[in-house]
Amino acid sequence: MKLDPSFIWTAFWQLLSAIPITLLITVVSVVVGFVIGIVVALIRIYKVPVLHPIAVAYVTFIRGTPMLTHLLLIYFGLPLIVDALAVKMGWSFRSSSIPMIGFAYISFSITSGAYMAEVIRSGLLAVNRGQLEAAYSIGMTTTQGLRRIVFPQALAASLPNLSNSVIGMLHGSTLAFTVSVVDINAKAQIVASTNWKFFEAYLAAAAIFWGLTFLIERLTAVIEKRIHVYHRGGVA
Repeated sequence: MKLDPSFIWTAFWQLLSAIPITLLITVVSVVVGFVIGIVVALIRIYKVPVLHPIAVAYVTFIRGTPMLTHLLLIYFGLPLIVDALAVKMGWSFRSSSIPMIGFAYISFSITSGAYMAEVIRSGLLAVNRGQLEAAYSIGMTTTQGLRRIVFPQALAASLPNLSNSVIGMLHGSTLAFTVSVVDINAKAQIVASTNWKFFEAYLAAAAIFWGLTFLIERLTAVIEKRIHVYHRGGVA
């Protein structure tokens, strides 16, 4: 078996068409997961009755089980729930109407939410509680204090970990092929199946993932720089 450098280039160009799907899965999962993470983090910090133990159990279970397991549980379990509710409520909607990528969105968002919750919680706890007390002293409500004072500082403290979470979701999106979603890795397998040059195809896929990861890291560095300038009172 000889390496075929020309096919790496050929595969690279063919794999570019799968980048939008991979990015879409990543962006949706990160955005929805971030929202879930904020809610769960606040529930845990303020120990909201009833919801607090549920939030703890959610984070513990998701972080303690593989991402692929979450996807398979959603893929096989969600249709049972949807169809049972449809029969009970008289809906015409059935689980067969859910697109395959929908299972990836739901599963990865749930997974992302648990990890984001811990990142956000650590960021919020890193902000001195006196900041919120100072907000109260000038007449702000808790919501205003969190939004205007605490969250911006927590975001700055959490940015490196948030960046790692985004990269983790980008790489984790490759699991979507198990539910027939054609992402970059799945496309590589399809491209290589015509001539069995899997090594070359996956080298091309690795190059694309490295490039996307590098862009995320550079974007994070730019954001960090602007945040630090802002905190120093400079002009970005």
